Amino acid sequence: MKFTKMHGAGNDYVYVNCFEETVSDPQQTAIQVSNRNFGIGSDGLILIMPSDQADVRMRMFNSDGSESEMCGNGIRCVAKYAYDHGIVAKTEITAETGAGILTLQLFPGPDGKIEKVRVNMGPPRLTRGEIPMTGDGAVRVVSDELTVLDRTFRITCVSMGNPHCVIYVDDVDSFPVATYGPLIENNPIFPRRTNVEFIQIISRSEVKQRTWERGAGETLACGTGASAVCVAGVLNNVTERKILNHLAGGDLELEWVEDGPVFMTGPATEVFSGDIPL
Repeated sequence: MKFTKMHGAGNDYVYVNCFEETVSDPQQTAIQVSNRNFGIGSDGLILIMPSDQADVRMRMFNSDGSESEMCGNGIRCVAKYAYDHGIVAKTEITAETGAGILTLQLFPGPDGKIEKVRVNMGPPRLTRGEIPMTGDGAVRVVSDELTVLDRTFRITCVSMGNPHCVIYVDDVDSFPVATYGPLIENNPIFPRRTNVEFIQIISRSEVKQRTWERGAGETLACGTGASAVCVAGVLNNVTERKILNHLAGGDLELEWVEDGPVFMTGPATEVFSGDIPL
């Protein structure tokens, strides 16, 4: 199987051009290629596929083989690959995902290759039924209490096509993400599990994020998570609608348009290409 390794702000995936390749068992392939000791090493596998509804289609599999609806960092790299490798020849494209069809603006660098991408992530889903969570499906979860082990957190939950649970902490660098992340991810109130964002507020226009990703563990960046954080900040009146989010792998710019979509802008980087026996 031919592949290309790419990352968006350090959130790295193995990409396969399914205009040319066939992946018959993507769940098992994701587990194999993601292994950082015996495989290529990544947070998961992303397939770049033909679509009868958009310019390209993305399917995303976590490192444990589970499929997710959407990946914000991944979709930027899909756009970069499609442009740089001649699948598309325009700088505004559409991409089909498990969270719907998204529109992306592509920004070429001096060498003609794409350096960053602005994604219309669509409007957030804010009710328990949309996220999904147990309980009254019409109710929003904004600063609700959740007790895990010895701590009670205030959680704000948002879906950006996939579920997110946002928690504010005083010092995100020292916070034990690996302890609480998996317990919140698998809490029974989230029937399809959840991603968890731990956030330190720097100012009303700037935050710092660490993410425990559903099915992958802690990752260096999460684009849908950063989008959810932008929304949560407005719902809690702790940040403005436009913020800069510092993640371990780099920075993302977010803006939640009033009564509208969230826009996410960030880098997309190709690392190397090769082939691997399956």
